[in-house]
Amino acid sequence: MSIEGYKDILIEANTKLGKNKNIIFIGYGLKKGRALGTLKNIDESKIIETPVAENLMVGLAIGLSLKEYCPVVFIERMDFILNAMDALINHLDKMKDISKGEFNPAVIIRCVVGNYKKPLYTGITHTQDFSKEIKRLVSFPVIRLKAAEDILKAYIKAERLQKNGISSILIEYKDLI
Repeated sequence: MSIEGYKDILIEANTKLGKNKNIIFIGYGLKKGRALGTLKNIDESKIIETPVAENLMVGLAIGLSLKEYCPVVFIERMDFILNAMDALINHLDKMKDISKGEFNPAVIIRCVVGNYKKPLYTGITHTQDFSKEIKRLVSFPVIRLKAAEDILKAYIKAERLQKNGISSILIEYKDLI
């Protein structure tokens, strides 16, 4: 795993995303520097603060997506993505089929696997990586960002997919920050 520049490239990738007039960032604590500090160059008008409610965040993103926005949801720990599984699996992934093509939401999900090393181990319930399991549950890409050099390419791909009506999940690793 390449640690060199991981956070800086996440900042760069999110800054580039933020230049898209339709991009909106959704999550909790984002205006207070959460999202690992990677939204520091994003105008606050492009950030929607939510309560700690992952299913709500993904549901809100689905609705905004249907209104021509390009939502990016930040889920601070992979462990908590389990709270969003109804919205992810039964709505985001299936809405196009359920509606016979009438609705096709596309959302970028940023999800972080917690840290084992620094600054301190956050515990077994904050460090689980469910990316393999989620890949089996959804039809859209689940992309693991295990090295700094993977980030820009993955973000560009996620934005391109979103423009084409396809969601994606970008898995980031806090130990690399």
